[in-house]
Amino acid sequence: MQYFNIIISLFNEMAPYLLLGFFFAGILHVFVPQNVFTKYMSKNNFASVLTAALFGVPLPLCSCGVIPTAMALRKEGASKGSVISFLIATPQTGVDSIMATYSLMGLPFAIIRPIAAFCTAVFGGFFSNIFIKNEKKDIIEPQITCAGSVQTGFKDKIKEVFKYGFVDILQDIGKWLILGILIAGVITYFVPDSFFQMFSDNLFLSILFVLILAVPMYMCATGSIPIAIALMMKGISPGTALVLLMAGPATNIVSILIIGKVLGRRTLILYLLSIISGSIGFALIIDFVLPPQWFALPVTHEMLHSHHADSLFWFKTASGIILFILILSSFILKYFSNIKKVNTHTAYKIEGMRCNNCRINLIKIVKEIDGVTSAEVDLNLGILYIDGNPDEEKIKEAAYSLGYTFKGKIKN
Repeated sequence: MQYFNIIISLFNEMAPYLLLGFFFAGILHVFVPQNVFTKYMSKNNFASVLTAALFGVPLPLCSCGVIPTAMALRKEGASKGSVISFLIATPQTGVDSIMATYSLMGLPFAIIRPIAAFCTAVFGGFFSNIFIKNEKKDIIEPQITCAGSVQTGFKDKIKEVFKYGFVDILQDIGKWLILGILIAGVITYFVPDSFFQMFSDNLFLSILFVLILAVPMYMCATGSIPIAIALMMKGISPGTALVLLMAGPATNIVSILIIGKVLGRRTLILYLLSIISGSIGFALIIDFVLPPQWFALPVTHEMLHSHHADSLFWFKTASGIILFILILSSFILKYFSNIKKVNTHTAYKIEGMRCNNCRINLIKIVKEIDGVTSAEVDLNLGILYIDGNPDEEKIKEAAYSLGYTFKGKIKN
């Protein structure tokens, strides 16, 4: 019962801020078109790198979902440095994770986390422009005919805000958020404090431990927060916790493989070096330069075990119930709703799609191919359904340009 009390308390603490963050995420998605990004990210200079980092910090995309978005920006003319800057900044933060960081870790952490993401992204993008500016263009560009954007009314846009914020995003990060809270509960309740005493006098050993844990593992920016809190409660320093918050969401083995495949090995090395060096640098700043009282956790063991003492207990509980219902509903929609298939559909197997941003980007680029009248993606099965008579090679090129693997047509 104490274990379940811990995870419920963590979930309820985050819920009000997450709900507000998901709403803002929907607004950003609907009312800020992607061509706004490319307009300011096309030049091979420092300004485009800076702009890409500024755009990337508030967007709620995970390290998987940011890859097809970045590849689409690259295809539309964004420079390589700005793409790397966007790839580094975006998965580390987002309006939802910034608000959740504030709710559980306090204002200083909520401020320094996006600052660290921004600085790391600018560093990586800047050096990418210096060292890889003469490398040949690496993205295969399908010859597409743009059909133009579909005009929608304000009511439809508001519906899309809620759909993206409370369905699409929750389908992408809901399970990782729950998993992060469950892992945090396990660390908090079952792992003895003595386990982390080996790191108490050796900061670099603790940073190395967290990097080995975080770099290959998939964790979203929001789901990493309760894990960082649990580690801090066991004695990990605030700076080391920031390493987890930066390196965990920004990297995983899948994104590493795709970036290496699509953007090249040198770009991948710069990408990883920027994230690792940036996280270590800001860890040292937090632990040795900034006042330690700034990073004292507002959430304690006692609060997790006696949450009823909170004056906002009922409000947070109600928010937690609403968020849980939304996550459950998004899972039902994702795993139990079937795409209607008719005889005119041509099905292609596409590997590498893992979230709704993957689906959205592939549909967008495929719909622009000459001969395609409609397109839909079954994310669970990894199948692209197309109406029309397009050139199959263009479908293959479109999938590759976003970092996916085209496996060919599925026979009926």
